[in-house]
Amino acid sequence: MRLISWNVNGLRACLNKGFMDFVHTINADVICLQETKVQAGQIALELPGYHQFWNYADKKGYSGTAVFTKPEPLSVTYGFGEDIHRHEGRVITAEYSDFYLVCCYTPNSQDELRRLDYRMQWEDDLRAYLCELDLVKPVVYCGDLNVAHEEIDLKNPKTNHFNPGFSDEERGKMTELLASGFLDTFRTLHPDAVDAYSWWSYRAASRERNVGWRIDYFIASERLRDRIETASILPEVTGSDHCPVMLELA
Repeated sequence: MRLISWNVNGLRACLNKGFMDFVHTINADVICLQETKVQAGQIALELPGYHQFWNYADKKGYSGTAVFTKPEPLSVTYGFGEDIHRHEGRVITAEYSDFYLVCCYTPNSQDELRRLDYRMQWEDDLRAYLCELDLVKPVVYCGDLNVAHEEIDLKNPKTNHFNPGFSDEERGKMTELLASGFLDTFRTLHPDAVDAYSWWSYRAASRERNVGWRIDYFIASERLRDRIETASILPEVTGSDHCPVMLELA
């Protein structure tokens, strides 16, 4: 089973930058999108063979997620937890026969970490949600998780130490998640891979120079370890400031 996750940073813009060509070429079973930035009725995609599920933010042109899936899920839910987490279209959960898929666009802590307190609440509540699902069946959790976990996961760790996405607090929450029975699929297969990034700033020709961050993930329940065939990053795919990441399960 081939799964793709991609922060498209505005799906309408990405459609003009080769999105449909990528979909046809990659031939994935499931495609998860983040930061779609659309509202209900603003876009109609022709995706034969795929079931489409969308979660929209209350605020126009902001956030949003989507899941396109060839296998029809047993159930689909939107959002999670308390009402505070349910207004930005950040989570879609699709239940399949042998696992749950959770597509997520994690809130950014923002400049000067001014949204860090909410981010910490989000992380604790979402981890509890994933652990609840994991009691029922294994979980595949994917998306733009807005954190580079270790120094190897970004080009300039020293100068970014206290910046959003590389604060000690955010990194610590990822460590807590992985200690709760989950694994980072890319690092499981590629523990020492360097210069492997999924996001680049638009500034200073960062992508051309590969000055990036790995903040897009497929996290999986530990008991799915033996089913992981490939976990990869696709930096050659443009169309967004993020590139897609891919997981293949046996």
